[in-house]
Amino acid sequence: MNIEHFLKSKPPIWMRGDIDYGDIVMSTRIRLARNLTGFRFPRAFSDEEALQIDKMVSNALIDGDKKFNIPFSYFSLHEMPALQRQVLVEKHLISPQLANKTKSGSILVSEDETISIMVNEEDHIRIQCLQPGLQLDKAYQIADEVDRLLEDKLPYAFDESFGYLTCCPTNTGTGLRASVMMHLPALTVTNQMGSLINTMARLGMVVRGIYGEGTEAVGNYYQISNQITLGKPEEDIILDLQSVAEQIIQKEIGARRALLEHASIAVSDRLNRSLGVLKYARILSSEEAANCLSNVRLGIDLGLIPTIPDRVLNECMLIMQPGFLQQHAGTTLQPNERDVYRASIIREQLQFNNSDSKQ
Repeated sequence: MNIEHFLKSKPPIWMRGDIDYGDIVMSTRIRLARNLTGFRFPRAFSDEEALQIDKMVSNALIDGDKKFNIPFSYFSLHEMPALQRQVLVEKHLISPQLANKTKSGSILVSEDETISIMVNEEDHIRIQCLQPGLQLDKAYQIADEVDRLLEDKLPYAFDESFGYLTCCPTNTGTGLRASVMMHLPALTVTNQMGSLINTMARLGMVVRGIYGEGTEAVGNYYQISNQITLGKPEEDIILDLQSVAEQIIQKEIGARRALLEHASIAVSDRLNRSLGVLKYARILSSEEAANCLSNVRLGIDLGLIPTIPDRVLNECMLIMQPGFLQQHAGTTLQPNERDVYRASIIREQLQFNNSDSKQ
């Protein structure tokens, strides 16, 4: 696959919402951090070490034997334009940190975009598996399969006492970060997120924004992850997060019911106003677009807004982002130009869907 395949605005399959609780849990992510013995960590390694690690990982996945039957495409970030790197971040295929590693970073990605391996990010190897909805076990099984294939071929840095050694001590042990991306508009609007975030910390979980560490929540989407990687087996970490996610789902469902029972007209007005903004606004910031799309998605889930296919809403979520907008426009856009173009693209998407549904 060439890079253009992965720059399309078509939503990847992990954004599909047609599974249990898909209206609340958008996706599941498993990430495994690994390093190779005999090499310094990326913060201190030389260009020669970076190149050698890059070759070893890509050879193991692409040029080795074919035990793993999913083909990967390899891309070096060295000559990749900044806009393409930004689009890959917006698609969650690479982290913002790797996007800045233009000298030593690379990525291996599966055709359906559910598996990506970041090379020379904070650690030498970061295996990432994404699945739609709440599917922690499935995502871990796939990531573990890739991990075992690499471990058979590469000298992992492993200590009998501490487990897998990582650049940041908070990842040492299992190197496992399990996350669920949750859409929690009702808990947000009823001001319950503050107490929920405090509770998560006491349970060894952390709440982050849509692009992970150091990012803010956008459009009422929150990424909830395990904070502890040392002293617990992988299975227990996943079970704990599964239990927490199921409890949050029930809290969000309860908050949605309460909104309908106590303020149905006010809620309906707010959500339908958001639909009106998306259909008719001429200027839309990314924050306003994200919030309106969140409200429309909630309105559909509550039966207060006529159904719009998930495909259309997901395409709007992708293409409203700065990188995708400029990729779609085929040129660089200033922030004010992006706001105008964003409004135009979203109007077109919703108008097309409206015409399509009448046929």
